[in-house]
Amino acid sequence: MLDIEIRKRVGYLTLNRVEKKNALNFEFIQRIKTALDELVIHPQVKLLVIKSSSDVFCAGADLEYLISLKNNSYENNVSDTRHIAELFDKIYNFPKLTIAQVEGHAIAGGCGIATACDFCYAVPDAKFGYSEVRIGFVPALVSVYLVKKIGESKARELLLTGKLVSGEEAYRLGIINAIVTKEAIQDYVDDLAIQMVETTSEISIRETKKLLVHLHDKSWEEAIELATIANAKMRETGDFKKGLNSFIEKVKLIW
Repeated sequence: MLDIEIRKRVGYLTLNRVEKKNALNFEFIQRIKTALDELVIHPQVKLLVIKSSSDVFCAGADLEYLISLKNNSYENNVSDTRHIAELFDKIYNFPKLTIAQVEGHAIAGGCGIATACDFCYAVPDAKFGYSEVRIGFVPALVSVYLVKKIGESKARELLLTGKLVSGEEAYRLGIINAIVTKEAIQDYVDDLAIQMVETTSEISIRETKKLLVHLHDKSWEEAIELATIANAKMRETGDFKKGLNSFIEKVKLIW
């Protein structure tokens, strides 16, 4: 279901449930969560790329899995939803940089995976959509990440219509960071990943991501206080001292 490769301090997590278009069921979600737990503590992984081995990034929920939900109790549904919520949370709060490399359709939960990453790069033919309202579901979990990423007005357009949008439209809305041709996207992501690995402090990335999460629902005064504390704590780290010395001595940094 998954392939994991580590090259030049970049971890590549490849969705490989090809026969099901990488559709999500309980077991597949668990495997992805387990892989994330392993990669987050791997000493040779500084940045994570999530991609697909097929022409579909992730088609959302598996049909057999959806059929099984008909017999669930409310308690079963709450437990199952928490299972999915934990997947998105592990990606969004992954303390290292994350990139979604989307070379095919990313639908519903699959779009949620891409949205939860720090950066998303896609080919022109990729389609993005939160189609839950078209099959009687609520795009509840993905809405949390989408609203935060692109704002409520744009999110309403996608969540309330369930429409699919092209890579170009997804770029305009702010879902993805850039459109890259099919022929170039692998090299593009590889080069960008290595550049970020070499030019950013892992501790700085971790603390900045943590700060961005906590700033969301704070007042102006609380946000400034959080930022003040984060700044002060960072100054006590070895990475800060290394960076400061490099700046003062004008020595190129290789993280």
